[in-house]
Amino acid sequence: MSELLSVEVDGGIATILLKRPPMNALNVEIQEALREAAEEVTERRDVAAVIIYGGEKVFAAGADIKEMETMSYTDMVFHSRRLQSAFSAVARIPKPTVAAITGYALGGGCELTLTCDFRVAARNAKLGQPEVLLGVIPGAGGTQRLARLVGPAKAKDLVYSGRFVSADEALAMGLVDEVVDQNDGGDVYAAARARVERYVGGPAFALRAAKEAIDRGLEVDLDTGLEIESMQFASLFATRDREIGMRSFVENGPGKAKFEGA
Repeated sequence: MSELLSVEVDGGIATILLKRPPMNALNVEIQEALREAAEEVTERRDVAAVIIYGGEKVFAAGADIKEMETMSYTDMVFHSRRLQSAFSAVARIPKPTVAAITGYALGGGCELTLTCDFRVAARNAKLGQPEVLLGVIPGAGGTQRLARLVGPAKAKDLVYSGRFVSADEALAMGLVDEVVDQNDGGDVYAAARARVERYVGGPAFALRAAKEAIDRGLEVDLDTGLEIESMQFASLFATRDREIGMRSFVENGPGKAKFEGA
């Protein structure tokens, strides 16, 4: 894997760490590394949840504009699909994911946070989609995931204006889920870790099914979404954890099951 990114696992939680100081600009190399990291944490049985973190100073201030500025239309026809598919690989990690946001999460950085299930931000964080200020639009899911998360009007405000929003405004509009007062970025990381620790030791296939049903259901009409839910629900009756969970409930009451992740 690239030296610009690392994957570390501790206590069932994988941390995908961006390592391209000073601003973690998301060049092609780091985009491809994100794809590889997403595949790794998806396949690893010792990973129950995932944190994406840019370090104590900054999450990611956007794409590498110097690299992108030299690309032609024909270059971008190819590259834009690779860019989107790398971010989609992160979005499709079938485990709970959270972005731990410090400093700037702008452009591609903001879009990367949108691929996660949850977002925890430092009080001084700034988020936004400033691509319009460069004469383009978001190209890694910003026009789609952002609108699904905060609604079309708020998404259009951010995309049309290119303005940055504070962590508190992001919380108010639903762009982030938690804001943390901090002395350093470690506080944000600790809060992100606390948010997903509850899923370690949980029923892995049920969590996977829940994520897929919710995410895929948002992309289709209600009847199709309900069919997706029904199929995922029925499939869990083939798992050992379903047997454990129901037997434990009958014998000991709710919340006492010891799942095996199988």
